[in-house]
Amino acid sequence: MAIGDIIVGIDVGTSKVCTVVGEVNNFGQIEIICNTSYKCNGLKKGKIINEEDISLSIAKTIKDAEDETNLKINSAYVTIPGKYITIVQNSITKEVKDKYAGISVRDVQSAIIQVKDIEIPEGKTLIDIVPDKITLENGTIVTDPVGNLSSSFTISAQVILADKDYVRQLGGIFKKAGLEIDGIVPITLAERNLILDKNELHDNVMLLDIGAGNTDIGVFEGSSFIYTNSIPLGGDNITSDIALVLNITEEEADKLKRQYGLALKSFIDNDNDIVLNTSKDNNKNRIIKSSELIEIIEARIEEIFSIVNRDIMSQGIKQKINNVILTGQGIININKSDVAGKISLNIPVKISTGRAISTVKTAYRTSYALVRYIAARPFAKTVSSSIDTQRDENFIKSIMEKIKEFFYS
Repeated sequence: MAIGDIIVGIDVGTSKVCTVVGEVNNFGQIEIICNTSYKCNGLKKGKIINEEDISLSIAKTIKDAEDETNLKINSAYVTIPGKYITIVQNSITKEVKDKYAGISVRDVQSAIIQVKDIEIPEGKTLIDIVPDKITLENGTIVTDPVGNLSSSFTISAQVILADKDYVRQLGGIFKKAGLEIDGIVPITLAERNLILDKNELHDNVMLLDIGAGNTDIGVFEGSSFIYTNSIPLGGDNITSDIALVLNITEEEADKLKRQYGLALKSFIDNDNDIVLNTSKDNNKNRIIKSSELIEIIEARIEEIFSIVNRDIMSQGIKQKINNVILTGQGIININKSDVAGKISLNIPVKISTGRAISTVKTAYRTSYALVRYIAARPFAKTVSSSIDTQRDENFIKSIMEKIKEFFYS
């Protein structure tokens, strides 16, 4: 990245589309220029069910961002749920072009291009390469090999593949919104450096992002991204359960969830009475105990953690996980959700405490994390989104037919 680079990140969620525009400042850090959001119902259980709705929501957030910044935005990066991702571990050994001059940036970039040369399964497409570990000829592991005197080095990386049909759908949606796609990044991979604190970045952790309608799983073995998936359950399911069981409106159910949010009935201090204002029963002034409400919340949270537990067990990776970090709008306001998670998973669980996370509004954390992830990409030739600093209402741009190869092309 370079000072002045502008990066646009878009997160398409179950309930809304969130866009963050960030600029690289003089200290090499991302400074948020603006953030915008708009409601969206085009994604359900991680599946695209209404392309037009998503496209219109993306276009609305971009227009608002353009109005606020006086920029013309032509492209953006976008997140993708873990269920559409396959991670392939690969490594190659690269001979240095001039061992007496030391390893060059070009040597490293060439190695990264070579490490992506794998057999790609039918129905999958390459979206990212994540350099993980670089080992010099003498066995020394380095973060940045440039300048080291070594006749060769070995680079290990995660080759990130995505479902081709989903990528094709995203391309069409962005095209309708008048945008190119700069790159596609798995949600938990983007969030890692924002959500985890310094110690957790070097630990074996599972990051759980419980959103409105989806829960994304990301497992990291140290710096290696080893697994991701998503399950079609989230905070909206808790709201729906409350509304259904108590026979009240979704609006009141959501209000009660926020007001009495507790993940475990055993932690109730006072079992207060709750008057239901929108009860559809014959008794309009129906009164329940807070324990009845919390029991509903507890059941759904237990189910979410149980499904996650079965998933990581079936993948044979549970024993690798030392800690679980919780984030996401669907869970962070429900007290004792970390305790409920520990009971179900039998692994230490905590709410995310990453230093940077408190500086960003909850709704924009994933979009902001995406912008930060792109800005920090090592050895990338360019990361900036396509931006015109002078607004031109008659500007007509051509849409690229393929996704821009934002990784080292």
